[in-house]
Amino acid sequence: MVRANGAVSLRELARVVQTSEVTVRRDVRALEAEGLLDRRHGGAVLPGGFTRESGFPQKSHLATAEKTAIADLAAGLVEEGEAIVVGAGTTTQELARRLARVPGLTVVTNSLLVAQALAHANRVEVVMTGGTLRGSNYALVGSGAEQSLQGLRVSRAFLSGSGLTAERGLSTSNMLSASVDRALVQAAGEVVVLADHTKLGTDTMFQTVPTDVITRLVTDEPPAHDDRAGTELQALADQGVQIAVAGSGGDAVPAGRQPPRRDVPLPGPRRGQVQGGAPQLRSAAAVLGDQPQSERARVADMRRR
Repeated sequence: MVRANGAVSLRELARVVQTSEVTVRRDVRALEAEGLLDRRHGGAVLPGGFTRESGFPQKSHLATAEKTAIADLAAGLVEEGEAIVVGAGTTTQELARRLARVPGLTVVTNSLLVAQALAHANRVEVVMTGGTLRGSNYALVGSGAEQSLQGLRVSRAFLSGSGLTAERGLSTSNMLSASVDRALVQAAGEVVVLADHTKLGTDTMFQTVPTDVITRLVTDEPPAHDDRAGTELQALADQGVQIAVAGSGGDAVPAGRQPPRRDVPLPGPRRGQVQGGAPQLRSAAAVLGDQPQSERARVADMRRR
């Protein structure tokens, strides 16, 4: 299955072979020892993870529930009339689907998938970069894309990637994609990274956003056995990244249910944070709670629709 698809999730493997994820995880560990594949959080890929990048069909079937929850939470951060940039990726595509009902929104993107998700949103203006189409992820890359972003200024950038570590920040396996993502970051006042737990602790070849530039991480709750993801979240929080955790199924994790290892204060202030404020680790509920009452009502209305 890994040879055919480039990547596969443990959940899908367990379903196909009709066994438990614990058994599949043990077998994947044995196959990795033989050099037949590389383990990743929540799945496995072909060897050579630093340089190999799965295509859109493979990525779209990995951590789908987690991406949906992340997109639901991230959409609540976008305000009416705002101008933002949205990078390429399956998680940002999910976000775009939820932004279609935000009136007065302007979205700048290099992703055909993001643009397609917003194509029929009559209250959202979509601005696409130029560039050369990269078919594996349906994104525009190259000098044309980068030049079209020069002189641009927006409030926020929403980006995804192939891996995220506290040491190097967000990274990807493709040089052209990394270069465009860096140009998107330069155009934004703050940077929001969307990354499910399978990407935490994963390091790939090209750095796109260093940790000290990331304003906020929106992620999902790592499984209890995934110590590496939990450790990475703590390390990111220690470096000042605001962390919002979405519950499974798209619901916000109540503040009282946050894992204890992530309840330390965040050092600050960082870009986009009010001087003198009390920085703290942000739960999903806390992030949404910061919004005005009218904004929370709008988010709730969007979810009902």
